[in-house]
Amino acid sequence: MSETYTSAGNAGGLRIEKVVTSGVFALDGGEWEVDNNIWILGDDSEVYVIDAAHTAGPIIDAVAGRTVKGILCSHAHNDHITVAPELARELDTRVFVHPGDQMLWEETHPTVAHEDLEDGQVFQIAGTSFTVMNTPGHSPGSCVFHVPEAGVLFSGDTLFSGGPGATGRSYSDFPTIITSIRDRILTLPAETLVHTGHGDGTKVGEESPHLEEWIARGS
Repeated sequence: MSETYTSAGNAGGLRIEKVVTSGVFALDGGEWEVDNNIWILGDDSEVYVIDAAHTAGPIIDAVAGRTVKGILCSHAHNDHITVAPELARELDTRVFVHPGDQMLWEETHPTVAHEDLEDGQVFQIAGTSFTVMNTPGHSPGSCVFHVPEAGVLFSGDTLFSGGPGATGRSYSDFPTIITSIRDRILTLPAETLVHTGHGDGTKVGEESPHLEEWIARGS
């Protein structure tokens, strides 16, 4: 399944597009059918791709011949990196993964190198800057990408509409994801639009009143 969504956003010539692909998330011996959001941000000539899920074709189609400056992986669970090496080859670009998720990367792509994402790293596209924030909890190397000029956050699997990402599997930790969300995401402006790794988006201000409920609920 593929779906393309386009938003002009609020930052100059920056355009945000969404592609949805479907496949299997596998970890700890279990498998689950999932739909993943892949985000493409840029303009008519250059883009970055956030996540590389399941099937390369719809992502390549959405890129539509533009220069891809990099494939940025929000984390290294297999469903977010499935076709990262294939996309890098087909689109002549680089893959970036936070080193905290190296062990997860190697479970899926054991012989493939990548470049490292760093907390505080800044990327430029379409005259706009966006910043990498490491938000461990769902996995140690989970990252979100903040585009302040556009009022947008790409949250990967750290925050969803309704609460934190899952923390019941290997390398995850509930208190850690709560700290990441409280200190790094809920401090952003309330109107910040949150583009998630799965499902529908939300806003920081819609989620922040529920922090204590999530803590009481637990993982």
